[in-house]
Amino acid sequence: MADFTLDDLVQCYRTGIFPMSDARDDETLFLVDPPLRGILPLEGVHVPSRLARTVRNTTFTVKIDTAFRQVIELCAESAADRESTWISHSIQSLYEALFARGLAHSVEVWDGARLVGGLYGVAINGAFFGESMVSRATDASKIALVHLVARLRAGGYRLLDCQFLTDHLRQFGVIEIPREDYKARLKDALSVEGDFYRLATAVTGKGVLQLTTQTS
Repeated sequence: MADFTLDDLVQCYRTGIFPMSDARDDETLFLVDPPLRGILPLEGVHVPSRLARTVRNTTFTVKIDTAFRQVIELCAESAADRESTWISHSIQSLYEALFARGLAHSVEVWDGARLVGGLYGVAINGAFFGESMVSRATDASKIALVHLVARLRAGGYRLLDCQFLTDHLRQFGVIEIPREDYKARLKDALSVEGDFYRLATAVTGKGVLQLTTQTS
């Protein structure tokens, strides 16, 4: 899809479709519109008690949009449980262009000067489309997700799209809904404007947890 443009990508998200590839060096891009969609209802997020303690007391630093390219590249690295990635070089370039346009964001977890985890995704109006998350230290990606949820709630977002339901995401309250229901929620989310920066960058772990709805 050599003629696939940034505007095409934005329109795909607005209609509930997202791109993937088969490998890091595969320049072929295909579009996905699954019959079941994973979403995390922002009014029903579950933070396990152990993770809540970690978020509150961690020595990690959480930053926003300071290392977008590094987060993507960390997500694209092979790992023990995944030899290949769907994040091709061409897909990375598209997301970096979205970031330059202000339509993509990263939540980064740092241990001093070392990036140890995080996530990135696309933000259009009141919808956030989570793309990938990564952890190179215990709970780093989970911390990033909790911070993302707090930021979306503070910013008036209505939809957090997780694409697919996994066991890892299920613990936070991610559910699967049919395509038709997802597109209705997407339409509602696109009707409002979210503000990704409404929450202060230096928010504490305690403040983040106060913006979530459930602990146990």
